Amino acid sequence: MVGLTVVLCVLTMAVVGGFLADAISERLFDARRQQAFAEAGAGARAFQDRLDQADVPTGVELQQFVLDNSEQLSSVGGEGAAGFLLLRVPGSDAPVTINGLQSNGLTPGLLPDALREAVETESTQQAAPVALPSSDGGTTPGLAVGQRVDLALAGQYELYFVIDLGREQETLDAVQRVLVVGGLLLVLLLGGVVSVVTRLVVRPVREAAAAAARLSAGDLDQRVDVRGEDDLAALGRTFNDMAASLQRQITQLAELSRLQQRFVSDVSHELRTPLTTMRMAGEVLHEARGDLEPAASRSAELLMTQLDRFEALLADLLEMSRFDAGAAALDPEVVDLAALVARVVEHAEPVASAQGVEVAVVVPEGPVTAEVEPRRVERVVRNLVLNAVEHAEGRPVEVELAADASAVAVLVRDHGIGLRPEDAERVFDRFWRADPARARTTGGSGLGLAISTEDAVLHGGRLEVVGQLGLGAAFRLLLPRVAGSAVGMSPLPMPVDLAPVAPPDDPTAPSVLVEGLPGVVLVPSAAGSPGAWGDAGTEAAADTIATASLPVLPPPAGRG
Repeated sequence: MVGLTVVLCVLTMAVVGGFLADAISERLFDARRQQAFAEAGAGARAFQDRLDQADVPTGVELQQFVLDNSEQLSSVGGEGAAGFLLLRVPGSDAPVTINGLQSNGLTPGLLPDALREAVETESTQQAAPVALPSSDGGTTPGLAVGQRVDLALAGQYELYFVIDLGREQETLDAVQRVLVVGGLLLVLLLGGVVSVVTRLVVRPVREAAAAAARLSAGDLDQRVDVRGEDDLAALGRTFNDMAASLQRQITQLAELSRLQQRFVSDVSHELRTPLTTMRMAGEVLHEARGDLEPAASRSAELLMTQLDRFEALLADLLEMSRFDAGAAALDPEVVDLAALVARVVEHAEPVASAQGVEVAVVVPEGPVTAEVEPRRVERVVRNLVLNAVEHAEGRPVEVELAADASAVAVLVRDHGIGLRPEDAERVFDRFWRADPARARTTGGSGLGLAISTEDAVLHGGRLEVVGQLGLGAAFRLLLPRVAGSAVGMSPLPMPVDLAPVAPPDDPTAPSVLVEGLPGVVLVPSAAGSPGAWGDAGTEAAADTIATASLPVLPPPAGRG
C-alpha cells in the first residue's frame, strides 16, 4: 500500500508539476515577449524618426549617421538587451549601399532563415527564439525581434533587436526546482502518513491472521485483542466469537469421539467373557449334534457359524477401536511379499474351490522384500483375495505382485459383478456392502476393507480400486519398500478395461472409454473415517448405543 501510494503520488506530482511548469513558463515568456515587441518597436520608430529629421544627402553621411546611432540601438531592450543587427535586404536595388552593423559580436548566422524570410516579406514585426552564446561556452535562450526600416538613399534594411532571456530562464529553473523538491517532500510525507495509517489498519488483521494460524494448529484458546468500536474491532469480536464457537464444537466432538471409542472398546472387551462362555457351550452342543434331533443338530451348526462370525466381528471392532484411538503402532520387519502372497492364496484355495473360482498368481522370480508388518499386510491381502473370490461369480481371480526401487504393489482383480458409480465413495466404509441382497459366503465382519485401508495408511501407502459394472473390480495395495519413506508411482498399472468412462461434460476426465458401460474410479477413504455403527442382526447393540446418547446411523448394505 505504501509503495502503491508513493508511485501514484509521484505520477500525480509529475503530471501536476509538468502542468504548472508549462503554465508558468508560458506566462513568464509571453510577458517578456510582449515587452520585447514593445521595446523593439519603440526603438525602431525612434531610429526611423531621427533618420527622417536628419540631413544625409550622401552615402557617407548616411553611414556616419548609422554609426552615431548604434549606441542607442544597442540599448533597446533595457537590462536584457543583447545587441542589434542592421542587415541589407537581399536583392535591394538602391543606388547607395552602406555597411551593415552588428553589435556585441552578434552575427547574421544567429538568425533563423525563417525569421529573415518573414521580415523580408512582412511589414510588421516578426520574432523567433535564438540561442545566444554564454561566457561558459554554452548557450542561453534569447529572442530576436525584427522589422524593416527605410534608410532613404540606401533603401530597405532589416533591423533586428536581440533580447537575452537568461534571467527568465533562471527564474523558471528556480520554480521547477521548487516544484520538484516540494513534490518529493510531499510524496515522502504522504508515504509516511499512508505507512502509519496502513500499519494501524493492517496490524489488527495480521494479529487475527496469526491467531487464526495458531488456532488451525490446534491452540483453541487463541483470541485477538479488541480495541475501540470501529470495523476492525467488529472484525476482532467476530473472530473471537468464531474461535469460541469452534472451541466448543471441537471439544464436544472430541469428547463424543472419546466416549464413542471408549464405548466400543469397553463393549468389545466386556463381550469377551460371555462370548467365551457361549463358545464353550456351543462347542459342546456342536460335538454332540450327532445325538440330537435334526432340527437341534442344524441349530447347533448355525450357532457355531454365527459364533465364529461374532468372534471375528469382535476382533475387528477391537482393531478399529485401536485405530480410532490412535493406538495402532507399526512393527515393521523385512518380509518376502512373494511368499506372503503365495501363502494367502494357498489358504484361500478351499474357499475359492467351493465357489468354483480359479485364483491365478503372477509374482516376480525371486524374493520381493519390503519393510512391513507381515500380520497387517497379510490381513489386507487376505481381505482383498476373499472379497474378489466372493464377488467373482465363478470367474477367475488374478493376483499380481510387482515392485520397483521405492514401492511394492499387490493387484487383486476379479471379473465378477463389478462396481456401480454410486459405490465410488462408500466401498471402504465400515459395514457397507454393494449389494444388500447378497449373502456373505466368506463370513466377513463388514470391516475388512475399512481395516485394510487403515493398515495401508499406517504403512505410509494407500489402497485404491477401479471397477466397471459387469466387468469386475481391481484393488491395488501400494506400499513403500522402506518403512517411513514416501510412495510415488505404482509399479503396477490398473487394468485398462476398468478405466473410467469420461463424462461428456468433463474434458479433463481420462480418455480411456468402454463403449456402453458406465465407469467409476473409487478413491480410498480417509484414515479414521467414522463410518456407520451397526450391522444386520445387531439391533440390540444399536439399542445399547442409542441409550448412551451416541449417534447411530442405520446399517447400510453393501460390499465390505
